[in-house]
Amino acid sequence: MRIEGHLPNVRRATKGGSLPYNSSNGNGAKAPGVAIDFPGALVRGVPGWKSTLDITCILLALPIWLPLMILLMLVTRFASPGPIFYRQKRVGLGGKHFSIWKFRTMKVSVETQTHEHYFQELMRVDRPMTKLDVYGDPRLAPFGRFLRASGLDELPQIFNVLCGEMSLVGPRPCTPNEFAHYEPWQRERVNALPGLTGYWQVNGKNKTTFNEMIVMDLFYLKNLSILLDLKILFKTCTVIAAQLVESRLPAQANRQDGTLYAPAPILQTFLDSARKSPRSPSTILQGLAESARKV
Repeated sequence: MRIEGHLPNVRRATKGGSLPYNSSNGNGAKAPGVAIDFPGALVRGVPGWKSTLDITCILLALPIWLPLMILLMLVTRFASPGPIFYRQKRVGLGGKHFSIWKFRTMKVSVETQTHEHYFQELMRVDRPMTKLDVYGDPRLAPFGRFLRASGLDELPQIFNVLCGEMSLVGPRPCTPNEFAHYEPWQRERVNALPGLTGYWQVNGKNKTTFNEMIVMDLFYLKNLSILLDLKILFKTCTVIAAQLVESRLPAQANRQDGTLYAPAPILQTFLDSARKSPRSPSTILQGLAESARKV
């Protein structure tokens, strides 16, 4: 893995795997570009063992996930009026659109523009992708916070995996609006089946920046193997448990002081701090190298 000078005319990965990387400084200007070098070619087909591993793991875990899904369906139905599931369009393999299914975690008919604007700013200023949930988002339905923190709201996407639209392990599928704002090098992440979990999810997730997430996804594509998928699957359980513990801390603090933080002031505070201390590409690469040694 190495850092090179700026390659202004590169539009996709070179044969040797060099990726153009640009970071925003929070004011719309681009920081000096670098090339992130991963050995081997980036673009590849979906390996045959992927579907075999996915179906095997799903069948083996059937006695666990099926009763759990039924239980969560009942909880969602009685905890909040409205539909049980939420369908959303996402970008899959090769940029093809498909619909994912999730357990509904927000109240019916609430606005979603706050979240969309918040994520767009996360992409632009390149700061750790802390969710709005940790600030006590009033739009969440009962049990919505728990479902999101545990990742159980994504459980219905098992059926997306069975349909071949997703894999158990891979980059998380982005929305078409998010994909439209990607730079060319960032779009390389759709050269793999999107996954329920992935390398990014078990190596920082909400503590990492948007560009760190992209770099980790590309690292996964370059090192795709059965062993890596199995390691990620086993590590996901530990990460989920840690996320549940962490999610309780802000909620307890909010209950103690009786304050629910509004998304708009939080977003402004986030933007102000982000413009003062943007993350650099070298920091991203250093962190990725350290995490790679752990997985």
